[in-house]
Amino acid sequence: MLYPQRFTQFTREHADTVAALLCGLLLFLGWFALHLGWLGLALLLLPAAYVIGGYESAREGLTTLFKEKELDVDLLMIVAAIGAASLGLWRREYHLIIDGAILILIFAISGALEGYAMARTERSIRSLMSLTPDTARVLHQGREAEVSISQLKVGDEIVVKPGELIPTDGIILSGYSTLNQAAITGESLPVEKTIGAEVFAGTLNGYGALQIKVHKPAQSSLIQRVIRLVEQAQTEAPPSQEFIDRFEKGYAKVIVVAGILLATLPPFLWGWDWETTIYRALTFLVVASPCALMAAIMPTLLSGIANGARQGILFKNGAQLEKIGKVRAIAFDKTGTLTTGQLQVFQVISASEYTQRDVLKAAASVESSSEHPIGKAIVQAAGDLDWVGATQVQAMPGQGIVGIAQEQQIIVGNDLFVQKYVTNLPEELREMAQILEQEGKTVVWVAKNPTPQARRGAGDVIGVIAIADEVRSQAAATITRLKKLGIEQIVMLTGDNKETAHSVAKAVGIDRVYAQLLPEDKLDVIRHLQQQYQTVAMVGDGINDAPALAQASVGIAMGISGSDVALETADIVLMADRLEKIAVAMHLGRRSQAIVKQNIVVALGFIMLLLVGNFLGNINLPIGVIGHEGSTVLVTLSGLRLLK
Repeated sequence: MLYPQRFTQFTREHADTVAALLCGLLLFLGWFALHLGWLGLALLLLPAAYVIGGYESAREGLTTLFKEKELDVDLLMIVAAIGAASLGLWRREYHLIIDGAILILIFAISGALEGYAMARTERSIRSLMSLTPDTARVLHQGREAEVSISQLKVGDEIVVKPGELIPTDGIILSGYSTLNQAAITGESLPVEKTIGAEVFAGTLNGYGALQIKVHKPAQSSLIQRVIRLVEQAQTEAPPSQEFIDRFEKGYAKVIVVAGILLATLPPFLWGWDWETTIYRALTFLVVASPCALMAAIMPTLLSGIANGARQGILFKNGAQLEKIGKVRAIAFDKTGTLTTGQLQVFQVISASEYTQRDVLKAAASVESSSEHPIGKAIVQAAGDLDWVGATQVQAMPGQGIVGIAQEQQIIVGNDLFVQKYVTNLPEELREMAQILEQEGKTVVWVAKNPTPQARRGAGDVIGVIAIADEVRSQAAATITRLKKLGIEQIVMLTGDNKETAHSVAKAVGIDRVYAQLLPEDKLDVIRHLQQQYQTVAMVGDGINDAPALAQASVGIAMGISGSDVALETADIVLMADRLEKIAVAMHLGRRSQAIVKQNIVVALGFIMLLLVGNFLGNINLPIGVIGHEGSTVLVTLSGLRLLK
């Protein structure tokens, strides 16, 4: 029973190949029978070759004709083959039946080869679908139970063992491991993850067992969003392909009219005999068909989409792959895009009688009770130091925080807040703080009172801490690379103050800065750039970037740090938040355009060459078919170069 099942599965998966093989076998046997003079057997075998090899093309062609009222290239091939066979029967020149069967065979082989070529692209894209397991181990009252991914709820705790795929996005509750995120983000090296870190569905766990809390519905996970967007990309035709599709419909009608004229006028105009006239008209139907032109674009763009997905660049459709190669100006959001959006301690300056360690330990003791991002940055910076958490902590929103640590009152906050507790702010620290603030840093003052009961104003300033948003390590290199690629204008858009904006811009190499912008202001800047440079890209991550991302010719969102609104609005998503992938995306776009242009030139060149050969009488029907189908396969394989 196993072998029939395997045979059935094979024939189902390779139906086009099986049809082509049977067609070829029947054609050979029919030719052999004709050669031996067995005309009856030949006339039985050759029509069978026609039916088996041409059934699928005839079905598609007739479906298009009756349902869409449009002529199809497949139907033209069948008409040409049947016309050759009819001419052979009429003139009793049976070799013409062989010619028609060869046309059917080569067309069937070509269809099978194109199917395999496109299946390779499909596999490259749909490999995403196999990245998530079907079930997850849910921990309930200390016991593990396997449940379907679709049944997972927010708040569920799941267990992932070493070597297993992460089933859904979540936050690590316990455990430490390295995760291979290459399939999702394109990062080649495993990433270390521990308690509090976010993990993504489809990434491969390393050597450590992890306990993970589900923090969003499984269908909202990063990989599921990727899959939905890739499916959408495969079904949407870019403008260039839509133009070719419209062109093909009109072109097919022109071919039919021209074929009818070629089949009727030459005997009256040039004295051709009817056999030559009809044969040339049938050959014309074959060589003038735009199959290669139809295959010039979509295989290339789908290959580019698959290539980008492997590198952590998600193109939502082929149109964006086309547009990214034409970008002349690009605008970057600052926070979360050029910077990580995560605050860190930039510099610690201590008063003369204290050390930097003293300043960090004192600040961390009270900030450990705070949820403020600045407090978290300070605590993170003091992670390796020996400090004790403060008690009686009181936070004054927008001002500072105070608490008791080691029988001393610790005060952390802005200069106005700290001045309430100290005699004076040291002049040298004032000057340093002013310089840091001009550079766009946030300055936090740290002071202490000798005893909690000490009167206000009796304390001492022990130092200042400068906090800054970390600039992405690859930001400067990305800007340099974009300039080398010939991008004419690179600007930064931010709602932050001018000092901070200019300090980040200077660090990454951007000359033109727009600061203190509202979302509608960013939109206006993009419109102004489009008037000047036509094709403009916008890179952002937040809700406030969504209008500008939608307005831009190409919107690019950060996949990990980006908000859901930004991800839905953008045209391209950088899965690993790696800015250097923008240059890779532009290179892919430009390369795809170059390959499409090459394919169109090759396709039109073959059509013109075959048409001239047909009118000069230098090619017969089988040679015309080989040239026509050969150019189609050549163009399709050329498009698959982008998979590399």
